[in-house]
Amino acid sequence: MALSRTGMCCGSAAMLLYGMRTNVVLVGATSLTLASRQLRLAGLWHCQYSTKAKQSLSRRVLKRLKRANEKYEHFLRRRFPRFHLLYHTFMTGFRLLFRDVKEIQRIKAKNLSFQQLPYRDMETLRQFRRDIVKAAPLVLISIPPFANYLVFVLMYLFPRQLLIRHFWTPQQQLEFQQIYHRQRAQQCPAILGRLAREVPCVTNKPLQSQLLHLCNKVQSGAHPSVSEIQAVRRLFAGPPLGMNRLDAEHMRLLCSQLFLTPRLPAVLIRHRLWDHASKLLHLDRALSMLGLHQLTDPELRQACYLRGLDSTCLSTNECREWLYQWLQLTTHLKVSEASLLLHSMVLLSINYPRGAGRL
Repeated sequence: MALSRTGMCCGSAAMLLYGMRTNVVLVGATSLTLASRQLRLAGLWHCQYSTKAKQSLSRRVLKRLKRANEKYEHFLRRRFPRFHLLYHTFMTGFRLLFRDVKEIQRIKAKNLSFQQLPYRDMETLRQFRRDIVKAAPLVLISIPPFANYLVFVLMYLFPRQLLIRHFWTPQQQLEFQQIYHRQRAQQCPAILGRLAREVPCVTNKPLQSQLLHLCNKVQSGAHPSVSEIQAVRRLFAGPPLGMNRLDAEHMRLLCSQLFLTPRLPAVLIRHRLWDHASKLLHLDRALSMLGLHQLTDPELRQACYLRGLDSTCLSTNECREWLYQWLQLTTHLKVSEASLLLHSMVLLSINYPRGAGRL
């Protein structure tokens, strides 16, 4: 009996000690869990506080930099007005260029081909590519050490030849646009002369007489109608005026209408003319789908200028009327008739608007 009581007492004591140990373990685990949660909360609070502190610090730094830049611009405007104009033009140009880069990234993210893009995206991509090609030589020159000083001198002395449009002042944009158009217009009589020389090569008599009438009318100073140009479109798809039938001299004259360099082999010139003419056809189709009424005044004038017309001295209604005639012609052309599109840049623009009323 004594042994059994002793065993019972020992068992009870062991169970009590085990229970107390279990409770201690549970209490300890609970305490560790709570402690870890508190540490995590404290860490999250610290991270949020650090992030807010960093954002606040960044805002303060940007605000001070902006204020310092405004003071610097005010100092330049007051003491060095000519240098301030250059500085302001360059800063604005970099902002516009950065905006274009972001816009190109947005366009590329669509994963669409050039032909599938809407008009404004198509025009932005086309112009950005031309700007990059023009700026590439200047970037290559600036690579060697200390060559950037030479680049600044060249940019100051030759802004039209070396800088893209974002880095021109408004006055320079108008002045350079007129210079480029005068250079383009100087080649128009020679292109008309080449057309007239091809008249005897046309074997079809009705088409020969229509082409001769068209050349004589334009050379006399009258503005042709769209139907008169469409009547001879067959001649520009094959012999003698198709793109593959033009000689090197004729193609070099057409390069002036698209501001392309003629100092290349004939094979490369033909390829570039094909490429630019096909892109212009796609632009015309996209513009026809958009509608001329959707264009702003600068967009309307730029569209006319790209297609051979000097829009600086025309009213908005005259630009819209001319572009409507152009789309009447080109939206029905095929890529194989690209030669007609290039020649139409001369036929439709050389006598407009002064010869529009003459028959």
